Amino acid sequence: MVCGGFTCSKNALCSLNVVYMLVGLLLIGVAAWGKGFGLVSSIHIIGGVIAVGVFLLLIAIVGLIGAIHHHQVMLFFYMVILFIVFLFQFGVSCSCLAMNRGQQEVFLNSAWEILENKTKADLESQLNCCGLFEQDLQNCPASCKNTTPCFTCGDMMLNHASEALKILGGVGLFFSFTEILGVWLAVRYRNQKDPRANPSAFL
Repeated sequence: MVCGGFTCSKNALCSLNVVYMLVGLLLIGVAAWGKGFGLVSSIHIIGGVIAVGVFLLLIAIVGLIGAIHHHQVMLFFYMVILFIVFLFQFGVSCSCLAMNRGQQEVFLNSAWEILENKTKADLESQLNCCGLFEQDLQNCPASCKNTTPCFTCGDMMLNHASEALKILGGVGLFFSFTEILGVWLAVRYRNQKDPRANPSAFL
């Protein structure tokens, strides 16, 4: 069977969904590892990463079952959800790549405000800094508060933020194109007839 036929489309869609399943399991594993080693103590951050991993895992399972059984309804919902995820991820990735220093500061301020005090303390200890853009030496657990200079966490994060946003945006953009590939494969595969099926059957 030439590539582009029924079997090739089925195998390609199955392979893509296996990759998505592995990425979902990796996200869940990384979140659990971060929590287990005490790298991140915030339940909200851990919960968010695990939720994304579980969501990706469920989407991949639906796509895999739909591809194996050539199930029209499952493939339809799979490609609709995957297309919505593609639009969201593409927008976020482009925003990451286009963000300037002023926008990074606004984003850091809004993110810092919603963090729990324990998470802020963990960040200050690990980065050895005090406060976001204004030092708060009284409540700071970092060891640098007894020495000079003690940098603010905002300045330290902004030094690496541009590079991190470029990597994050690039990886997100790459995965968004794999998602549009998944949508295209699902549409193509749905419209193909199974050569082993009854020719008179309506597919």
